Formats: sequence, structure tokens, C-alpha cells
Amino acid sequence: MRLGLILGDQLSQQLATLKALDREQDVILMAEVVDEATYVQHHVQKIALLFSAMRHFAKALKQDGWKIQYHVYDAKSPIRSLLDYVEQQQKRLNAEAVVVTHCGEYRLQQQIEQEWPKKLQVPVECLEDDRFFCGLNEFRHWAARYKVLRMEYFYREMRKKTGYLMQHDSPEGGKWNYDHSNRKPWSGKTPLPERLQFKRDAIDDDVIALVKREFKDHLGSLDNFRWATTRSDAQKALAHFIEHMFNDFGDYQDAMVYGSDFMFHSLLSPYLNCGLLSPEEVCEAAEAAYHAGNAPLNAVEGFIRQILGWREYIRGIYWLNMPDYAQENVLNNTRTLPAYYWTGKTKMACMSECIRNTLEHAYAHHIQRLMVTGNFALLTGIKPEEICEWYLAVYADAYEWVELPNTLGMVMHADGGLMASKPYAASGNYINKMSDYCKHCHYNVKTKTDHDSCPFNSLYWHFVKRHETFFRSNARMHMVYRSLDKMQDQDKVLAHAEHLLTHLDQL
Repeated sequence: MRLGLILGDQLSQQLATLKALDREQDVILMAEVVDEATYVQHHVQKIALLFSAMRHFAKALKQDGWKIQYHVYDAKSPIRSLLDYVEQQQKRLNAEAVVVTHCGEYRLQQQIEQEWPKKLQVPVECLEDDRFFCGLNEFRHWAARYKVLRMEYFYREMRKKTGYLMQHDSPEGGKWNYDHSNRKPWSGKTPLPERLQFKRDAIDDDVIALVKREFKDHLGSLDNFRWATTRSDAQKALAHFIEHMFNDFGDYQDAMVYGSDFMFHSLLSPYLNCGLLSPEEVCEAAEAAYHAGNAPLNAVEGFIRQILGWREYIRGIYWLNMPDYAQENVLNNTRTLPAYYWTGKTKMACMSECIRNTLEHAYAHHIQRLMVTGNFALLTGIKPEEICEWYLAVYADAYEWVELPNTLGMVMHADGGLMASKPYAASGNYINKMSDYCKHCHYNVKTKTDHDSCPFNSLYWHFVKRHETFFRSNARMHMVYRSLDKMQDQDKVLAHAEHLLTHLDQL
């Protein structure tokens, strides 16, 4: 008899572990443990989503004939880690081996491979996670062919491999990428869609009560908990997005609107990342909508690119470069994360609004993350490890394999350009163009050096100046440095930025 451990981000009936085991003889283990729930201060909605989804998944497996042993969260239990529980059950059942699918975090994967066999004194078989389009060895072989890695090259190969949005060897519509068509600000004329509501059951209620009781010191609120916690509800969320939001998703996927928390976004990433939905079914639903005439090409291509291209690419980057990748800090950032990242209490309307959304829903869309909270951390020189921990803690879809390359690479450019050919830095003008946040702000987005000038404006030029040695030779930064050279009030702008950096917690 073997034990099969299923982790909280592996809630799929197609998991390699289930394929390898015999439901007549083997036993499935699942566990809510202190170490995994508290190693960062996870948002309470993230914990509730995973605990409830795990319990629902275990129930479905049991109904399907599997033997299940499930450890319910207990802060007073001697079971603190996954290994504690596996060891307990291995001794109790005298199991001859443990089977687990490759996990999503280097820390845990190293424990499974190096520590568990010694501690358990039985073989630990770690299977490849085949729920992705691109295996890790396949990605390594692809990466070995290039001196410089870029997602666009990888994405095109994935399009050819899968056939999504392809006409023989050519991309649908004649172009691989329609990103330039996906940058419209929202004018208010296109009505925002209603979000899907899910009926809660006893499992949901029990989990929410537990999280409220046991995780009082964790950030966030459960008052607006709206996540699907079963596969059937996640499938409803996918269908709802395709029918009611997909048509406008492409045009407005970068737009931000004060008080509008979700816009036309799918909110499917938590389900993809925990296993309730597969990337294949999501991409197939998107492509089917295009062929049925229910969604334009720019929306469908942009959506599929996020899953088939970006999601797969960053996973490959993570496993290709860990563990050294987590320590990268090529810009030598030393500043501490301001307290308002945890509270939202700042006079900067864009920051306050994006953090409010984060705290209330464990969610913010990609531009809010990249070009507001992330951009501010980049401009102010926050320590990469601190902002990475924040992103890992606050979002329902955050697991280290997907969070770390996005934050350390895309947001902070701490990897020196491995993930992005230029830093995603911008002044307040970008935020004003893509949102209406500035209309609600204490600060003036039109000025740089007045006492009430938008902090992003002078901080942007301070970032450009202090990293001049690093970026001036970057071809994509030539226009920026030409503008800096022509700036007549450069000294005044830089001095104002220095003042802001000295009083960062007061903004």
C-alpha cells in the first residue's frame, strides 16, 4: 500500500498522483498544516479558499471511491508540517512508499526530495506535474538554445505546439500578438458586468468560521469572500466570463477605474493555480468563443497569451534559476516597504485604491499590481524580498513559482533584465492615462516639484537618474535619457524626490 499526498494547489482529478495510484489499495493524504498556512501572512481569503477547496476536493475523491485521510487545521496539534502528517500516517498504515506530484515551491520541493526519504525511510516518488503545456525539461531544452530569453519567442512556439489560434503554420489574423489593441482606458460607456455569486454550503461556512477564529492576525477581510470553492463553481465562473465579460476584456484589460474592483477581468487565476480549472479547458473555451464569433481576436489572443505564454514562461524561469534567483537584487535596493502596503492608508489615491481592493478581495488585476503598487516599489527602491513577500501574502492566486518571477523580475527588475528587457517604471502620467484615480487624489498629477505634486512624477526621474549607469545603454531607454538630459529643472525634481524618499511613510 502506498500513500499519495495531494497539496493545496493540486486539486485536479487529472493530477499525476491520482493517475499513478490504485484507488482499491492506496490511500490519499491531504492536510491543512500550520507551517504552510503561516510561513507568510497569507490573506484570510486565500486561506479560506484553499481550505474549503481542499475539503470539497477530498469529499469528491471519497465519493469517487478513494480512501482519504484528511488533517483539519489545528493550531494546537503536534502536526505542524506536511512531513509530520505523512510520517504519522506512514507509520500508522505501514505504507511502503509515498507518491507526490512536483510542487510549486522550491523550498518544499527540496524538502520532499532531500529530507523526506531519509526521515520516512521509504521511497518518495515525485512525479512530473503534467498539468502544464510545457514540461520543465522541455523548457530547459528551449532555454538552452538562446543567449537571451524572451517570452514572445517561447509563446510563439507554444502556439505552434498546441495549435491555439493557428491557421496551419501562421497565426490567426496574421499577427502573433495584439497587445497594442488592449490598452484602452474605460470611458464609462461600456457597462461593467455583474459578478457571479456562489451559494455557500456547510463546508464553506465551517472553513470561514475557522479562519476568522484562527487567523485573526492575518491581513484582509472575509466579508467579501466570493471565490468558487468547487470545480463545478469554478467552471461556472469560466462560463460566466466567456459569456458576459470576454467581448470587452481585450479592449479594457489595462484600464483602472476608481471603485470598480474587477472591471472585465476573469478572476480565474486562483482556480488555475490551485487546480480547480485546467489551462487546457480555459484556453479551449476562449478559442471556441472566438470561432463562434462571441469574442474579438484581440481579447482572445491576449487572454490565451497570459495562460499559454506568460504563465508557462514564468514557471520555466522560476525552476530554471532557483534557488539563486530569489536573492537577486541588481539595483541594490535597501528601502523598507512602507506601512501603507498593509493598510492602504495613504494620500496617493491610486495606491490607496489598489491596496483597498487587495485587502478586501485578495485580488488586483495585473496593471494595478505592475504599474501602481509594483511601480511605486520600483521607483522607491524597496528591498525585493520585502515586496515579494507582500505579493505572495496578499493575493489569492499567489504561489511562489508564479509570484517570484513576476515580482522580482517584472516588477522590480531585480534580475537585471532576465524577465524584462526594460524596467516597468512610469510617472503619474501613465496612471492618469489608464485610470481616473488622479481625479480622486490629494496630489496633482500635472506637476513634479510642488508640495502637492504627484509623488510618482519626481520619483520616476529620481529612479532614472540614480540607475543611469545601469540603464543608459539600454536601447529601449534612449528616449527617456534624452528627455532627462533636456530637463531644465532636473536638480529641483531630484531634490523633491529625495525629500519624498526621506518621508516615504508620510505620503
